[in-house]
Amino acid sequence: MQAAKKLLLGTAIALAGAGALNTNAQARTVIYANVEPPALRDEAPPPPRHGYVWVPGNWYWHHHKYAWRHGHWARERHGYRYVPSRWEREGDRWRYHDERWEH
Repeated sequence: MQAAKKLLLGTAIALAGAGALNTNAQARTVIYANVEPPALRDEAPPPPRHGYVWVPGNWYWHHHKYAWRHGHWARERHGYRYVPSRWEREGDRWRYHDERWEH
């Protein structure tokens, strides 16, 4: 019985540590498209808004085709800089790189 409790406690500590290591990691889904994305739409950003950053509109992959996501405000994260999403050519297909905050 004592060995089972030690094993359970060790597993709980290991899982808690793994969770602590991943608190800054963001889950990423890799998206590939065989069709080049359309040109970005021309969206004029509104006037600056204190405490927020403008997230430009972009194309994302939805139900086997491109769909437009309009620009919007996102709350600023102090100590980080916003990096917008982008499509990048990889051979004969296109890979989507999601937006992220860099430290």
